[in-house]
Amino acid sequence: MQRIGERFSQQNRALVLRLTLVSLLGVFALGVFHPVNRGLGQSVMAARPGLDGTEIDLLERQNKAYEQIVQATTPAIVCIRTEHVVKTEQSPLFMAPSLREFFGDRFPQIPREQRQHALGSGVIFDPNGYIVTNNHVVDHASSVEVMLTNKRVYKAKAVGSDPDMDIAVLKIDAKDLPTVPLGDSSTLHVGDTVMAFGNPFGLNFTVTRGTVSALGRSQFRIEPLQDFIQTDAAINPGNSGGALVDVKGQMVGINTAILSGNAGPGGEGGFMGIGFAIPINMAKRSMESLVKTGKVTRGYLGVSVGPLSPELAKEFKVSDTCGALVQDVTLGGPADKAGLKPGDVIRKYDGRTVSESDELLAMVASTDPGATVSLEILRNGEPLTLKVTLDQRPSDLGYTPGRYRAPSAGPLRGISVKNLTPSLRKQLEIPPDVSGVVVVDVDPDSPAADYLAQGDVILSVNHHTVNSVADFNNLAAEAKGQVLLSIVRQGETLFAVISPEPDGDE
Repeated sequence: MQRIGERFSQQNRALVLRLTLVSLLGVFALGVFHPVNRGLGQSVMAARPGLDGTEIDLLERQNKAYEQIVQATTPAIVCIRTEHVVKTEQSPLFMAPSLREFFGDRFPQIPREQRQHALGSGVIFDPNGYIVTNNHVVDHASSVEVMLTNKRVYKAKAVGSDPDMDIAVLKIDAKDLPTVPLGDSSTLHVGDTVMAFGNPFGLNFTVTRGTVSALGRSQFRIEPLQDFIQTDAAINPGNSGGALVDVKGQMVGINTAILSGNAGPGGEGGFMGIGFAIPINMAKRSMESLVKTGKVTRGYLGVSVGPLSPELAKEFKVSDTCGALVQDVTLGGPADKAGLKPGDVIRKYDGRTVSESDELLAMVASTDPGATVSLEILRNGEPLTLKVTLDQRPSDLGYTPGRYRAPSAGPLRGISVKNLTPSLRKQLEIPPDVSGVVVVDVDPDSPAADYLAQGDVILSVNHHTVNSVADFNNLAAEAKGQVLLSIVRQGETLFAVISPEPDGDE
């Protein structure tokens, strides 16, 4: 075995020697017959046929353009660090004198307050220190710090917030700051290149590039008012409040949420190629109003609207599914005064086409209170134009006495509900992709009194999803006999069967 190994080693050394000689001859020939009189990059280019120098130069110039956008935008991006003080409840067990006597000095001390920290992003839009971010980044924060790209840290104060659109404005004590110019989100097209700036996972001042995947996204119930830009530019936790920038270097959106397989829209899961940004044309009005007055006022039409399915379109004599179907009209509200009725289909709002119900809500919200607008509708298939003068949008569009009547008959009579607001979702821990209404009162004489309680969230009635107060009241009015409810109570989903009273009311 040893001799075989030696012979094998000798053969290997001979082979290496021959290969070395061939390589040296090749190098010598290259030097003699192809003298190097060009740059190294050009020599490599010549050795790789198929690469067009002109096209490579175009890509290099494109890269330079992206670099210029990054260099101009990044100084106006900030890292936001918030602190939340959470009060912890002491168990009565730890207050027992016998335990304290037993443990003595070693008795465990549980802090009554805990401090939690979170990170987010923001954008300087005014050189005098005004910064826009998402409301959920700074909501309920006891203190907010802002770090600039030059590593300077400032204490920030809240100027105001717009929870319905998830916008907040902060102010730091600084002057002559770099800003990002605001663009026009209405000029965006699917396929446009955009860049997302922010601080994902605490990795400060990160930029990703992608395309506009879709416009007008609104079906995920992330915020009460939504008309999102969808992009595949990577957006991750910590990017919230950062800038979505177009190829002109202008901010066209504010990063706000992701679609995550782990946690749903807006959750803390990883990026899956679908991110959402608030169009700057929607956010701009809130930003300006918050700076001037510290609050936001919006127009209010006084209707509950829903999507138009093919079945509903046929029922209401509409040729397609474009438009917003009026499901309920608030008594005494602007739409009621103008003559709008349930079953009407709003096709145009002040001359703008209404493709779906959420689009109408965004249009109304972007109109000032007191403005008079035209509504082009279809009523039983016949076109009609109405003039409506908008009121100011109430701060809470849920249940108030006289606005929504609790059903007065049937197995679900006496149940008063309100819409799920962002604060109620957070309080009741209802995920953003779950629809429903909150029970605010149950008549003791109602057949449902033994099954429902205040704070329950009704998800469906007889397998029909409940999206609003109007949905529930309509379904309750139609309910006969036994009714199946799907509800959420203290984080658990339950079913309840409500039976009519045996005295023959039904």
